[in-house]
Order: sequence, then C-alpha cells, then structure tokens
Amino acid sequence: MASLNKVMLIGNLGKDPEVRYTAAGTAVASFSLATTDRFKSKSGEWEEKTEWHNITLWSRLAEIAGEYLSKGKTVYIEGRLQTRKWQDRDGKDRYTTEIVGEKMQMLSGKGEGGGGRQGGGGRQAPADDFGGPAYEEPVFNPDDDIPF
Repeated sequence: MASLNKVMLIGNLGKDPEVRYTAAGTAVASFSLATTDRFKSKSGEWEEKTEWHNITLWSRLAEIAGEYLSKGKTVYIEGRLQTRKWQDRDGKDRYTTEIVGEKMQMLSGKGEGGGGRQGGGGRQAPADDFGGPAYEEPVFNPDDDIPF
C-alpha cells in the first residue's frame, strides 16, 4: 500500500533556533514556526488564525539554521510529520508531534525580521544569502472565483 508523509510550510520563527548536539556529535535544531491564515468572518470582518508548528532539523541543516535563522525570520520548511512518545515526571505517557525538516529555504533578507503580515498586498522578500529565489506572498481574495 502506498503512503505519503509530506509537510510544506512557509512561516515566521517564533524564537531563535536552539541547537544541541547528540553524544555522537550530530547537530539538532529546534524552533517554533508560525503560519497565519487570513479569512473573512460571517460578519464580513477580516480575521487571522495563527497555527504554531514545532520544527526539528538535523545535521548540517541544523547548523545552518542555528547560524542564519532568528526570531521573526521567514522560512520555507519541507519535511515530514513525526510523533514521539515520552513520559513526564509523573510517569504519564505524553506525545509530541513535530515536523522533521528535510529541506529549508530562507526567505527573509539579511537583517530583515519577520514581523506580522502587511495589510492587503503581498510582501516581497529579497533572495536569501544562498542565492535562492525571492518569495512573493500571494494575495488571495475569498470572493474571487477558484480557477479549477
């Protein structure tokens, strides 16, 4: 049976990446990423809903994140969902779901923090330090016809 576990996110870091190293010397970076949906409520007012995602990066990707990413920066993460089971201090089983990143593209320019959305129009971010393409935030009007 075929299966697929793929996640693609564009969002802003909620905190600076925390980089640690395993006993074998492998880098692990963890940070939170916020994605925001904007929609019209029943009353016709624009509302935003922010979703927070826990991101984990490994090896060289973790080191790059620790060196170049900071709170507020915009980043594209591609990876897979993973749920881990652990026990709290009381011995109760707990579960954590995270995105294990396999690809990362920095979308904020040098010295550019993320910050919130700008009203109405898209926001143009310059190409990242590694020569990647610039990202233009799409403008979506829910009243427009869907082209499919």
